[in-house]
Amino acid sequence: MNPMRWTAQKLGAQPWLPRFAPMIVGSDKALQRLTRGRLTIMLATGLDELVLQVPGRRSGVLRTTPLLTVPHEDAWYVVGSNWGGPKPPEWVANLRAAEDPTITFRGRTVAVDARELVGAERERIWPVLLETWPNYQKYAERTDRVLPVFRLTPR
Repeated sequence: MNPMRWTAQKLGAQPWLPRFAPMIVGSDKALQRLTRGRLTIMLATGLDELVLQVPGRRSGVLRTTPLLTVPHEDAWYVVGSNWGGPKPPEWVANLRAAEDPTITFRGRTVAVDARELVGAERERIWPVLLETWPNYQKYAERTDRVLPVFRLTPR
């Protein structure tokens, strides 16, 4: 395993990490702006990342959020884990309300259809997600809520 990925997984499992989320996300956004989306913090770890672009459901202001993604078959999967916090991240509600979400993946912007997975469909993809990021299981154990899983497919 890539030593950077091992380190990312160990850090990602720590319960204190969410305190640093604004700094981590801000640094990642700055790096992506400077490189026009070609470089991300996650790339150094061997993990995939996309940037979700959806309007805020109340403000209508375009929100951009870097997210760990699991590309699988013909889709990208993202999980609203919020590191196992009691509430889902804001992007989850924005994505649920969005009519025309887009993502940027490896420097290419794509319009996507987003579908939240539930029941058996969610259970089928969960092991695939854990192969990439085992910490999702730890996050699920930290909270009473079901972590939302979205399937994003090119439109």
